[in-house]
Amino acid sequence: MHPKVASLGKAAAKKKALAATWTFPTVVATALLIAWAAEAAQFLVSQGLALALLAWLQTLPEFMVEAVIAWEQKVHLMVANLTGSIRLLIGLGWPMIFFTKALLGGKNLNGKRFGPIVLMSEHSVEVIGVFLPSLYFLIIFAKGTLTLFDALLLFGFYVYYLYILYRIPPVEEEGAEDLPWVPAKILTLSKRNQVITVAAMFLAGGVVLLLVASPFLHSMMGLAVTLGVSEFVFVQWVAPFLSEFPEKLSAFYWARTGKKASMAMINLVSSVINQWTVLPAMMVVVYSVSRGEVSTVVFDHHQRVEILLTIAQSFLASVFLLNMKMEWFEAVLLFLLWFVQFVLPHTREEMVVVYFLFVGFEVLRMFRGKRSVVAVRKFGEQYRNHVRKKGNDRE
Repeated sequence: MHPKVASLGKAAAKKKALAATWTFPTVVATALLIAWAAEAAQFLVSQGLALALLAWLQTLPEFMVEAVIAWEQKVHLMVANLTGSIRLLIGLGWPMIFFTKALLGGKNLNGKRFGPIVLMSEHSVEVIGVFLPSLYFLIIFAKGTLTLFDALLLFGFYVYYLYILYRIPPVEEEGAEDLPWVPAKILTLSKRNQVITVAAMFLAGGVVLLLVASPFLHSMMGLAVTLGVSEFVFVQWVAPFLSEFPEKLSAFYWARTGKKASMAMINLVSSVINQWTVLPAMMVVVYSVSRGEVSTVVFDHHQRVEILLTIAQSFLASVFLLNMKMEWFEAVLLFLLWFVQFVLPHTREEMVVVYFLFVGFEVLRMFRGKRSVVAVRKFGEQYRNHVRKKGNDRE
C-alpha cells in the first residue's frame, strides 16, 4: 500500500497475505451493494450524480493510499500513485469495459458483437469533465508545482461539476424493467423509503470500504512482497489497481450485461474526474498539514514527465469520447499505448510524443469533418436545459 512495502519481511508478508481470505470477499460483496444502490439511485437523481457518488465511495481506498504517502512527504511516490491510478483507469479499465461488453454482453441492436459503446446525452457532462481538469494540469506541468491555490481551483471545478449533474433529471422509471432483483425491489417502495434505503446502502457500503480498505491493501501488499515487486512499481501500478478494485467490480458487473455498458464506462470516467481534481487537491492539503505550514509540492523532471504522459493519455481518451461512443479500435489503441509504457517504463518521454501525435491526428480529423464533436453540442444542450434554465426560473 505505501512506502514501507520494501521493508516488509517475508514472514510478515505471508501473514498479511492470509488476510486476503476475508478482505477480498468483503470488498466484492460491498462493491455489489453500492452498485445496486447506484442502479436504484439513478431513478431518484441523475444517473451521472448517482455514479459520481458511487465513484466517491469506490475511490476511498485510493484516497487513503495517497493521503498516507502525502503525509510522509514522499513526492515521487505521490506523483507515481496519482499518475498511475489515472493511467490504469484509462489504459486498462476503459478497454476492459469494452471487451467485457463485447465478449459477455452479446450483440448490439445492429447484430454486432464489437459494436461501439454508445453514451447517453447526459454523459456529455462527464466527457467534458475529463478534458477540462487535464487541460488545467498543463499549467501545473508548465510551472512544475502544485499549490493550495491549484487545489482550490480543482476542488471548485469538481463541486460545479457535481452541481451540473444535480440539475440533470433522473432516469424515467419506465427503464427499470431490466434492473436486478435488489434495486428493482427498492423501486417498489414509497419514494421516502427509496431514498432512505439507497442512502443506507451507500452509507453502509462506504463505511465497510473505509474499514476494510487498509487490511485489504495490506493483504495484497503481502502478496506483492512475496513476489518481489519493487516499491515504485507497487505504488504506481499495484496499489492503484487494488485500491480501484471496487469500482472495477461494479463496472464489469454492468458491462457484462451489454445494455448497461455505457453506465459501466461512465462509472470509470467519473473516477478519472475524481482523480484529476479532488485527489491532487487533497494531496497538497495533506502535504501542507504534515509540514505544519502552507507548502507547495515541487516536481522534478521525471515527475513532470509522468504528469505530462498522463495528460496526453487523458487528452486522447477525451478526444475519442467526443463523438459520444467508444469504438473497438479506440479501446485497443488505449490499451496498447498503456501496455507499452507498462512493460517499457524507460520509454515514457517517447510515449508522450506518441500520444500527442495521435491527439493531433484526431484533431485534424475533426477539422476535416471526419470525427464528430457531438459531446460539445450535447453538453451545451444539457447546460441550457437543466442548469441555466432552472437558474433563470428562480429569478
